[in-house]
Amino acid sequence: MATNGATWQEIAHEVQTHRESTITQIHPPIPEVPSEIPTNVTNIPLALLTTREVDITSKSPEDLVASLATGSLTSHEVTSAFLRRAGLAQRLTNCITELLPGRALKRAKELDNYLRESKKPLGPLHGLPISVKEHIGMKGLDLNAGFVAWVGKKAEDDALVLKILWDAGCVFYVRTTEPQLLMHLETSSNLFGVTVNPFNRSLTSGGSSGGEGALIGLRGSCLGVGSDIGGSIRSPAAHNGLFGLRPTSLRVPSVGISAERIGSGYIDGTLGPLSTSLSGIKMFMKIVLAAKPWLIDPNLVPLPWRDQKSYLGDIGPKRLRVAILWSDGVVQPHPPVTRALKEVVQKLRKVEGVEITEWQPHKHELAWEVIASLYYMDGGDECRKLLEASGEPWLPLSRFICSESPYVKHRSVAEIQDLKSERDKYRREYAQHWNSTATSVAEGKNLNGMVDVILCPASPGVAPPLDTSRYWGYTSQWNLLDYPAVVFPVTTVDPVLDGRDDGYVPKNEKDQYNHGLYNGPEGLVGVPVSLQLVARRYEDEKVRFQ
Repeated sequence: MATNGATWQEIAHEVQTHRESTITQIHPPIPEVPSEIPTNVTNIPLALLTTREVDITSKSPEDLVASLATGSLTSHEVTSAFLRRAGLAQRLTNCITELLPGRALKRAKELDNYLRESKKPLGPLHGLPISVKEHIGMKGLDLNAGFVAWVGKKAEDDALVLKILWDAGCVFYVRTTEPQLLMHLETSSNLFGVTVNPFNRSLTSGGSSGGEGALIGLRGSCLGVGSDIGGSIRSPAAHNGLFGLRPTSLRVPSVGISAERIGSGYIDGTLGPLSTSLSGIKMFMKIVLAAKPWLIDPNLVPLPWRDQKSYLGDIGPKRLRVAILWSDGVVQPHPPVTRALKEVVQKLRKVEGVEITEWQPHKHELAWEVIASLYYMDGGDECRKLLEASGEPWLPLSRFICSESPYVKHRSVAEIQDLKSERDKYRREYAQHWNSTATSVAEGKNLNGMVDVILCPASPGVAPPLDTSRYWGYTSQWNLLDYPAVVFPVTTVDPVLDGRDDGYVPKNEKDQYNHGLYNGPEGLVGVPVSLQLVARRYEDEKVRFQ
């Protein structure tokens, strides 16, 4: 597909027509969705798909690979089931850019033949369907990254992370939506429109990997690949009741992705998994790092995945110290999030070998100023030129993060170096803040008893209404520090327990805005509430509760 002088509306129509053509290739056809559907559409696939399809697509990735490896399930049947559920998820939430039925079913048949003939699986992901965010390159397929101007740009090769997953035996069958600029905590673009939340279609699915979030939330996938430079894996995971990991940068390879030059190397985006299970997250990381991608991309850190138990070891009478960040001191979380924190803390206090302590935020408002300044040091020129090239209009959240942000300025070389120095100074301060949690200093200045992980909100509230996700602090904080963080589901909004705190007095303008987004649990009942677990840089293995 190419622009050829077409208007942006014509190009958008073309890519949407292409998407629809891939859906119509599915056999038997995707069931028709009723003209009137409820706000929460998560149960619709249960009514429209076969019992067998529902059973297969409801399984966790670890259960599926176990069944696929023995042949009790065939890859062709599993892939077919996920293709149909993904197509249905598109009808319900607008979450995909295209299905890949031809190549996916061909691959599945090849894997089934291999297992039948060799009596062993091809690899640890043998036959497992995996979904992929569109801007992660697949050879010969469009690679527009949400920009109308980039429609027709083709990937010359598969992204390195996809090559690794392919060699492990997976099947790629669907590509998912992303927002304009790749820089919303929602997912809306002029190419494909708005991706909505399956638990409440008036709310956002999160972003920028919101296509993955909605698709996996509807079980149209059980394991997908997203990207994160400010919360783009964790926001969709949180809003759709999933597990999602933002790894430390330079662990998972990002060679082969398409994106504007966000962060200019001073804030590194990273690829990572979203899954219906925590085991799916661990499986992804173990397989990718077992391939030693640093031998191909020397920018990566040569650090394999380390077993949780042996890595944690014994740190005295308390095996694990968990610090609780109730608020970042800038924006107060909504009542459902605070309740979820309290519930998890109550459970952890009963776990032998876990110690709970408090975490005091350290200059989190400054952290946002620094990272927001580092995102667009060209004053947003590249964004502006890409949008002007096609004539597509700015979307509201694109304006918020780029053209209207007070931190987006043209920076001189000296100013860029000053910002880098400010980033590094803040990282040193936060490291010392973490070090100060040590309970003793052993011989050789080894710090004993430090906090292992921070338990905190994944966002200031549950999934908000469309075009309102303007506070990034609960996720971007850890991007600035380059700390690994995993999001996990805890509960759902409760009509009795999650009343609005009308007595709360907001601390600042951002807090006032966020406070105004929550008017009580009405209309939000059943929407996922998630939390986040954060570890120090390159201690990704610690962000897992056993």
